[in-house]
Amino acid sequence: MSTLLYIEASPRKEKSISIQVSQAFLQAYQQSHPNDQIIKLDLWQLLLPEVEDQLLESRYALAQNQSPTAEQKAAWKAVENIISQFKQADRYLFSIPMWNFSIPYKLKHYIDLIVQPDYTFSFSPQEGYKGLVGNKPAAVVYARGGEYSSEIGPELKDFQTHYFETVLNFMGITTIQSIIAGPTAGPKKEEAVEQAIQQAVQIAAKF
Repeated sequence: MSTLLYIEASPRKEKSISIQVSQAFLQAYQQSHPNDQIIKLDLWQLLLPEVEDQLLESRYALAQNQSPTAEQKAAWKAVENIISQFKQADRYLFSIPMWNFSIPYKLKHYIDLIVQPDYTFSFSPQEGYKGLVGNKPAAVVYARGGEYSSEIGPELKDFQTHYFETVLNFMGITTIQSIIAGPTAGPKKEEAVEQAIQQAVQIAAKF
């Protein structure tokens, strides 16, 4: 049995297009992988540790082979639990709306917690940076109101896909299938959503 970790980054729930497309993916995935476990991680319901002084001091103490205090250990343990859940998954599905050309701040907060040296990446003079998560399959549903294709021109403002897939690559996840629902702010909305759903179903069946 494999585990699919579904990470949801939109607060709009039933009104969210990224979630709508992701639900179609999950339904198709369950049909083709009936024995797999799906774990949902709603970033708007999850209490993420704040990246504050105590947490940072704990991280630096560990990195410098010093002894953190009991409070610092407890603070860092919460981060380790989040990283462990992420690394233990066999496959990933991400549901991401575009906010101001990029990603929601809740997802950025999550990324800042899990992207940690010696946990999800390493560095050495010989190898440089190396991802430690493993090249596990990932599917990413992106929703955006505007058009960001090369034919239109503003593709340089698409920091949503460029940033997020750079982060995944950095951790070692390079087998990524992107599903883009957009543009959703205009007359082509229904067509764009339907095309994204069809693509999601096709990918999920063979994921």
